[in-house]
Amino acid sequence: MGTVRLVNPSLDFHEQYLLFYKDWVNSGEEIIPWVVQKDPGDFKRMLEFLYSEDSEEKLTNPNWVPHSTYWLINEENKLVGVVNIRHRLNEQLLNGSGHIGYGISPSHRRKGYASVQLSEALHITKAMGLDKVLLVCNKGNIGSEKTILKHGGIFESEFLEDGGHIVRRFWIRVGG
Repeated sequence: MGTVRLVNPSLDFHEQYLLFYKDWVNSGEEIIPWVVQKDPGDFKRMLEFLYSEDSEEKLTNPNWVPHSTYWLINEENKLVGVVNIRHRLNEQLLNGSGHIGYGISPSHRRKGYASVQLSEALHITKAMGLDKVLLVCNKGNIGSEKTILKHGGIFESEFLEDGGHIVRRFWIRVGG
């Protein structure tokens, strides 16, 4: 048994990632964060994708921002969550997605993993030099909202997305 920790995506967790992905697909739920929606059938290519836009220099689409992805490994060395951190915001992210998107696989929820994952992600954003970060969750997602509030989230507003979903927007101060 180890400790719960964030790791960089790697081939070392290939089998664990496939189990994590299958858990999401079998649940029929929306897969969050968006990077997990990428089919891991060609695992090396998926890893290349995860690292393909992690700095300003690598961006090929002017509508995108640099982003980094980390995997949450639990005490039993199982991959149970994914977090995607956007290094800055554009208009779309400011309205409806925020700096941090994270998800815990359906079979590993309500065990405190989301809280650990968010805490670690906030440390990363602070190390990146961000002063405050935006987090959002769908209105009615009580678990996610509680996790955000637990980590200092201050409610700012609600935003109606094009698809009709209402997202609740929260800011968390991470810098000085």
